[in-house]
Amino acid sequence: MSATPDTPELARMKQQLAAAEEQARRLTAELEKFCYSVSHDLRAPLRAINGFSQALLEDYGSTLPPNGQSLLARVRENATRMGRMIDDLLVFSRLGRKQLDIGPVDLASIAQVIVQEQREADSGRAVDVVVGSLPTAVGDAGLLRQVLSNLVANAFKFTRRQAHPQVEIGSRADDGGREAVYYVRDNGMGFDMKYATKLFGVFQRLHRESDFEGTGLGLALVQQIVHRHGGRVWAEAAVDQGATF
Repeated sequence: MSATPDTPELARMKQQLAAAEEQARRLTAELEKFCYSVSHDLRAPLRAINGFSQALLEDYGSTLPPNGQSLLARVRENATRMGRMIDDLLVFSRLGRKQLDIGPVDLASIAQVIVQEQREADSGRAVDVVVGSLPTAVGDAGLLRQVLSNLVANAFKFTRRQAHPQVEIGSRADDGGREAVYYVRDNGMGFDMKYATKLFGVFQRLHRESDFEGTGLGLALVQQIVHRHGGRVWAEAAVDQGATF
């Protein structure tokens, strides 16, 4: 057995790659510590804001005009939203270091459970959902479930203004059958494709929060999980014609 010695150029490139990987590990660790510190430091005042505003509503709400009650309710809503943002940011920061538990993943069964959960959470609506063929995947079941859950939740959310909301969860084979593509399609609001590059950024939104709630981290989580599995994720859409992820 013999091995060809590295050329000076190849050796230099390997050193640069190793240095870049080490820097990435340090930055990831620092980001996780920062996010943990921020989340820990903010939770206590958030709990106080939520608790005191609830106490005000319960004890003095009857003496407040309707506008005052509405303002207090908005304070609580925004405190709750910030709590969700902190939780999502902490999850996002930890994903880069999480050890993947790789194994076969029955996406068809997971999809059925997620759809049922969405129906229960949005029981006042009749959403037409089709779950097509979903081949067994290989990956971390918990993380892949989070990907599918985020995408299905978005599909339900952005079809809210449709008279006949439709969601399809399916798959197809690409690259001559060498690549399995899983997708979630809806007939909801859609978006202008010129903004597609913003979709997967942290805290990026294409719609006003007053129209559609959310922390702006869901698709960033989706992308990071898919990339951890060596995959890719993209979107296709048109305004008022739905979207496919």
